[in-house]
Amino acid sequence: MGPLLALPQTHHFCPSQLSLDPLGPDWDCPLGSKDLEEEEGPWGGGSGLPPPGCFPGSWRQDVGLDCKGSLEGAEARAWTVYGYSLLQSCLQQAGLPETQDRSQVPRTGCPGAEVTLCILGSPSTFLSVLLEGGVQSPGNMLLCLSPAWLTKVPAPGQPGEAVLLVSKAVSFHPGGLTFLDDFVPPRRATYFLAGLGLGPGRGREAAELARDLTCPTGASAELARLLEDRLLTRRLLAQQGGVAVPATLAFTYKPPALLRGGEASPGLRLVELSGKEDQETLVKEEVGAFLHSDALGDALQVAVKLSGWRWRGRQALRVHPRGELGAVADTVLALLEKLEEEESVLVEAVCPPARLPFPGSPPPGPELAVRICAVVCRTQGDRPLLSKVVCSVGREDRPLRHQSSLPQTLEVALARCGLGEPGQVAVVRQRVKAAAEAALAAVLALEAGLSAEQRGGRRARTDFLGVDFALTVQGRTLTPVALELNSGPCLEACGALEGLWAAQRPRSAAEEAAAAPLVETMLRRSAHYLMEGKQLLLIGAGGVSKKFVWEAARHYGLKLHLVESDPNHFASQLVQTFIHFDVTEHRRDEENARLLAELVRARGLQLDGCFSYWDDCLVLTALLCQELGLPCSPPAAMRLAKQKSCTQLHLLRCHGPPWPAPSLHAVPCCPLESEADVEKAVHQVPLPGVMKLEFGAGAVGVRLVEDAPQCREHFSRIARDLQGEADHPGIGLGWGNAMLLMEFVEGTEHDVDLVLFGGRLLAAFVSDNGPTRLPGFTETAACMPTGLAPEQEAQLVQAAFRCCLGCGLLDGVFNVELKLTGAGPKLIEINPRMGGFYLRDWILELYGVDLLLAAAMVACGLRPALPTHPRARGHLVGVMCLVSQHPQVLSSTASRETLQALHDQGLLRLNLLEDILVPGEYEEPYCSVACAGESPAEARLRLLGLCQGLGIDGPHYPVAHFLSHFK
Repeated sequence: MGPLLALPQTHHFCPSQLSLDPLGPDWDCPLGSKDLEEEEGPWGGGSGLPPPGCFPGSWRQDVGLDCKGSLEGAEARAWTVYGYSLLQSCLQQAGLPETQDRSQVPRTGCPGAEVTLCILGSPSTFLSVLLEGGVQSPGNMLLCLSPAWLTKVPAPGQPGEAVLLVSKAVSFHPGGLTFLDDFVPPRRATYFLAGLGLGPGRGREAAELARDLTCPTGASAELARLLEDRLLTRRLLAQQGGVAVPATLAFTYKPPALLRGGEASPGLRLVELSGKEDQETLVKEEVGAFLHSDALGDALQVAVKLSGWRWRGRQALRVHPRGELGAVADTVLALLEKLEEEESVLVEAVCPPARLPFPGSPPPGPELAVRICAVVCRTQGDRPLLSKVVCSVGREDRPLRHQSSLPQTLEVALARCGLGEPGQVAVVRQRVKAAAEAALAAVLALEAGLSAEQRGGRRARTDFLGVDFALTVQGRTLTPVALELNSGPCLEACGALEGLWAAQRPRSAAEEAAAAPLVETMLRRSAHYLMEGKQLLLIGAGGVSKKFVWEAARHYGLKLHLVESDPNHFASQLVQTFIHFDVTEHRRDEENARLLAELVRARGLQLDGCFSYWDDCLVLTALLCQELGLPCSPPAAMRLAKQKSCTQLHLLRCHGPPWPAPSLHAVPCCPLESEADVEKAVHQVPLPGVMKLEFGAGAVGVRLVEDAPQCREHFSRIARDLQGEADHPGIGLGWGNAMLLMEFVEGTEHDVDLVLFGGRLLAAFVSDNGPTRLPGFTETAACMPTGLAPEQEAQLVQAAFRCCLGCGLLDGVFNVELKLTGAGPKLIEINPRMGGFYLRDWILELYGVDLLLAAAMVACGLRPALPTHPRARGHLVGVMCLVSQHPQVLSSTASRETLQALHDQGLLRLNLLEDILVPGEYEEPYCSVACAGESPAEARLRLLGLCQGLGIDGPHYPVAHFLSHFK
């Protein structure tokens, strides 16, 4: 996008006035008036009765808003009735049904074992979050209309902290259905978000409820004090985030500790006052220097306003021409009398309007003012993500405020100002995105350095932020200038935009609610809270590819007890209890399960769950869970899924109903235990076929066979080379080396990773695999999310789900390998555990969902806290490296140290699968190297260039060919 110059025929684009609030010669609220002292809005903390609402509607008035055991005064009751009417009005305008009162029949629930997302605040502010929560976690998103519906009780064993209990709430469900519910016993909040205020009213009650909770909170009065201090946040954004802010002169009286000292910020001048009187000389000197400084650039006006918690939401300010030094100084001096400790008077530049080209011949109309409002959310790994941008447009002489104009998309707003070229609009959006995400990153960095007391609790965090922007010209470039940070107003504006068309059309798959990332974060933090301190028995530690387990367990606060065959395994020092036990002889699994159960009881372990992600130990784990009475899929189902020929032959017999039946996805096969079995199989299974180990893993020993002689030769080779566990540890040889012959099906290969609970599908993640190097089937390349059409993706997910149910796998995290053929999905095999290689890492990176945590929750009998429709935040394309194909490269240009350094720099994503460089005929991949991108093409091109530079690509290992399926 080139520089924007002033053209003869233009609209004057006045974004500077988007958050300077009412502009003009007079105060919107006269100084000294009572109105200036009061908080605004029903949750702002002011006292008195609610404002008269404009709620035309015919909803029922005789609903049970009283909470048993808690009495409200007349004033508090009026606020509760006001909130309920406001909710009904919001639902009505969105074309959604009236709330149904179910409070006469209390809900029982599962206290302490279910996700409970609780919001205390204005329905209009949080409606988008509430509706999205009803979609992502049905029945678990609760709106409390009164603090009396909540109770804080001391947390056992956690001095100074409290558990938050919900006795009454409006619950949200898919389709915008809402119910007024009582809970007996009360539900325990796993996440709390409150509309906050400082005054004596409900805002203060909400702040007190949010303080020092055991559950995660998305806001606190302490954090709100910091974020709504314009001076503090402007210095923070300028210094830490590199975000443009208006040139500002601040006079502050006894500034907070965070504003004292530190480096100077460009364009920000802080003057500390020892007192509020007799400051005329200092004020005039500072104002004069500021008005004549280069920091103001082309600004022709300055605005004078108050900054501090008491003044949040205030519309009081005065705008002066830049040349009126005396008038500016007098205004500052008048406002100084109003200051209390830690408050400031700001003199800030009114950014000059950006003059944008206006097509057509008619003369330009009045100057337009635009408010750009961005909502940005904390996502997995504490990374900021812009979720929505909303604008308001109006005449410059009719100043814009939140709630005073209709919300519009950025494209529509810029087009009204004459900037309609898609490429230029995309550049503006990208700059707003970068600035908004940098703003939240700076806030998160600030919070990381605060104590629990300064944050308002150990679990208090800022999970979303609203940023108001001006769009002005700096250095001949359109630049978003951050004017202030907020939470509710921007979120409400985004919800209003989404609600404009809610009654006319459903949201398409490509559209995402502004609150979607926030709700995902609520669920993620709830899962951490529910699992913290859980005692889990883990069967089998795994190798280097599972090193992430121990770091994740520490992050989630899991207490792991490990059963492992290797007495010297590095993980023995990383767990609560280490039990050395030989689990490699799987023909003795039933006996070993009884022995292990006795060991667990003898050690007095009080377990919440038991699970495994290691192929060899899955049946043993199911048997042990049965012995200990812990949740797990039945041992028979695990055996059926573990033995590949049994899986296929069983599913071939599952004809339904219901239809489509699992038999549609099964592939004919024959088990092979002897040479005689081979002779029978070649006459029963169409050739070419695929021979593989019955209990194998990692594609070791899998081969395409064209005819009977090849079948005999491969069977003999495996019988000779892979006889027991010592020949190739970790691929299932403890079960024996029996094989199977199955029909070879043409098509593209895909992995589907599923999360099931109680036989219900909670989440599914589909990835695409590249073509293998026939006659072998070792994986070469992968792409996530899938590039398939939605219908084909849905076919794969349903096929995987039906096959798991057909085998009796009802609870757990499962990896299903399929091929998509012309006749639909065909099953390769079911791995009744979390996906291996890079899959857990990629799903966590792209979707923010941790399959390890989901598996642990299922093992504890807890429904995993997952979004119903998780969305990928980008694309990953990766390629496998093999020791046999890259012997020199992996010791030089693509050494482990080099790859790790590139990973640390964010240039690639490395997943190490083996620890040593040992080539062999039956090898598994050494590592996976992947690149990220906004599109599959971008990720693919980055990866191809990287592989060419590192020497991974070559005639013997054509990476371009392996990536060809992803076009």
